[in-house]
This record gives sequence, C-alpha cells and structure tokens, in this order.
Amino acid sequence: MTERTPVPPPHPAQDVTEHVGYRLKRTAAALRGAMDRALREHGLTVPQYSCLELLDERPGLSNADLARGTFVTRQSANVVLRGLGDAGLITRPATADHGRALPVHLTPAGRERLHAARGAVYAVEARMITGVPADRLPALLADLDAMAEALDD
Repeated sequence: MTERTPVPPPHPAQDVTEHVGYRLKRTAAALRGAMDRALREHGLTVPQYSCLELLDERPGLSNADLARGTFVTRQSANVVLRGLGDAGLITRPATADHGRALPVHLTPAGRERLHAARGAVYAVEARMITGVPADRLPALLADLDAMAEALDD
C-alpha cells in the first residue's frame, strides 16, 4: 500500500461543513425547499416559476435561452415549457418563422399566476436575507458573483 500525501484544503477548515462549497449547497438546498413549499400553493415548481420570471422580463426567449437562464438542460426546459403550456400560462408557435427557435410568451393567465407567486417567493428571499446585515448585502452579492465568475469556463 502506498502512502498518500494529504491534500491541503483551500482555506482553514476543521471539517467538510466549514467549506464554502458545503455552505453554498446547504443554503441552496434550504432556499429550494422554502421556494418549493411557497410555490406549491400557486401550482408551480421552481423551474416553472423561473421560466415565468424570465419571460416576464424578456418575452420571446427560446427553449435554449430559458434552459440557460434556469440552469437546466434543454430537455428539462422542454418538459417545464410543456407543463406551462398545458396549464395555459405560455404560448409557443407550432413552427418557427425563421431558424429553429420557437419564441415563448406569457399568456395573461401566466402573467397573473407569476404576479401571485412572486410575492410568495420574495417573502422567502426576505426571510433568508434577515440573516445578513443590510450594509453587508451588497458585498455578499458581489462576492457570490465573483465566485461564479471564477468558475466560468
């Protein structure tokens, strides 16, 4: 048996629970659970809500754009869009005018459902950020962006 050289941690940590990645994952899981519970009352999943938010800001996005914006695969985005379409919350043409992208738009019912759900989601975020002093929030957001950019390929 060969001896293994220990791998030093990227920063001082007593155990895995003190690593940044672990803390981010724990926070993301807590946020996802709280959002799931809040959105269930509005008949939406987190990916569906995310799609509605993106479409409210940028009508006409394609399936690929929505997949990137909601951090899911194109196949998963297609399933999400099918569910939103079946519920009458979005419209997509059967064929593209040019190219292959099918622009997606909110219906009036989709806009109404989004606005009802948005309050519940914002309440979750407000609850989450009570743990951060208001004067530190801009720095936290900047740090999170910097960490994501450091990992972008």
